[in-house]
Amino acid sequence: MRAICYVSAGSWEDWRPDAGAYPESVKGHSNGWPGEKWLDIRRTDVLLPIIDARLAACAAAGFDGVELDNVDGYTNGTGFPLTASQQVVFNRSIADLAHDHGLSVALKNDVEQLVQLLPWFDYAVNEQCQQYSECGGYDLWIGEGRAVFQIEYSAGLSATCNAANAAGRSAIRKSLDLRALPWTPCD
Repeated sequence: MRAICYVSAGSWEDWRPDAGAYPESVKGHSNGWPGEKWLDIRRTDVLLPIIDARLAACAAAGFDGVELDNVDGYTNGTGFPLTASQQVVFNRSIADLAHDHGLSVALKNDVEQLVQLLPWFDYAVNEQCQQYSECGGYDLWIGEGRAVFQIEYSAGLSATCNAANAAGRSAIRKSLDLRALPWTPCD
């Protein structure tokens, strides 16, 4: 059993204890969740020290790994002119920080950059790859011996499990309210 720490690396959340550490200049548009805004990932001088402190706290709390969320801002309406190459630099930088703290690191979503980011990340977490027909990109990861964890919110359990099991992904069906329970694993 492994414990994985959740860190939103690409978005600001107003309820986090370190929310005040983020200057207004790095906060962009809402990412669709209450109290959350996209971050200007080009500002690594500001963001990396904050993320480093979060990762240090994860390691000190005894976590084995970290799931870095919202690391695909360049594909969203963040309010900043982010590019794919800037996202790769940011994602590699935060993966390096996680490894510096002895944490394994998960790539969350960012399907468009799976090939470029494979060497930096230890496993992947994807939400709704089946619903959006994006699961095939993870075949390379599985072929390289990397675990892929799939979460579906609206796809049927039988269809999800059949496809995930055939491809070697570990999948669950979960409620979109994101509470810990209920969830249903594939066999």
